[in-house]
Amino acid sequence: MRVLLIGANGYLGRYVADRLLADPAVQLTALGRGDDADVRFDLATGSPGALTRFLDAVHPGVVINCAGATRGGARELTRHNTVAVATICESLRRSGCGARLVQLGCAAEYGPSQPGSSTAEDAVPRPGGPYGVSKLAATELVLGSGLDAVVLRVFSPVGPGTPAGSPLGRLAEAMRRAMQSGDGELKLSGLGVQRDFVDVRDVARAVHAASLSAAQGVVNIGTGRAVRLRDAAAVLARVAGYGGSLHELDVPQHGQHPGAHGHPGRPQGLAAIGSPRSEATAEQLAAAAAQPPYPYPDGCGAWQQADVRTARDRLGWRPRINLEESLADIWMEAACRI
Repeated sequence: MRVLLIGANGYLGRYVADRLLADPAVQLTALGRGDDADVRFDLATGSPGALTRFLDAVHPGVVINCAGATRGGARELTRHNTVAVATICESLRRSGCGARLVQLGCAAEYGPSQPGSSTAEDAVPRPGGPYGVSKLAATELVLGSGLDAVVLRVFSPVGPGTPAGSPLGRLAEAMRRAMQSGDGELKLSGLGVQRDFVDVRDVARAVHAASLSAAQGVVNIGTGRAVRLRDAAAVLARVAGYGGSLHELDVPQHGQHPGAHGHPGRPQGLAAIGSPRSEATAEQLAAAAAQPPYPYPDGCGAWQQADVRTARDRLGWRPRINLEESLADIWMEAACRI
């Protein structure tokens, strides 16, 4: 089976490539913007006609799209996450290769959900920010394309190579700095947020399974269990051997205080973690109060948890790697910088 992998150098794409290369039945071709891609092509600016000619020449049986942007303004996110997918869909419709499309979506397409609930694929998407909007638009393009296609909505991927800008990546970096400086106290914020963390290697297994299956539509990829970020921080401290204390700093919203069940009034994410001995200043409190009422950077609210029954039933997929193993691998990379 010849597979065209788009975005093989990204966080998810690297593990998908490794998984596919381990399958002797797969002939893999990587397409991307970097010099190390087998074929250089920028989906955000390239024409559908040029990509169609390449598809007709290579004739893949499966096209997997792991490319996209997670940061930037609305225009940049739309260009890399929506326009790029429009180019793929148009090219596949024009081509005679008849390839199956596996598109990687994300949980940000759903937006926030009720605490305690599991989000199934039939939930009405209400993305809370431009990233989720751009990914949802891409999903709609795929579903309306008439192609043999499946969209995997990946919840919160973690594991080795976790980007430094992600919550767990920033958490590991803050802990590394605290241990390096001998600081016995680590002050963090936004730890009441709960997310469904799924290991990136399990995501790669799901992509491989989806490429071989006949499943169409949307399939959630997660663990089916939300974990509070403060609990993940405690696990990370244990696997890192950090003996200091963890103190949570959450800025209240309009006089509200974090609830007993971890639903903070205004989580500030982890952008400022790792500032030893720092306290929230009056200026920071005023800036927080001036922020728009939707405070979660990923647009997913205080809680997200996947309903993963469709992945089990239609892909034969279940997660295998637990969060403690994922965090241990994240810490191993961070510790190498001490």
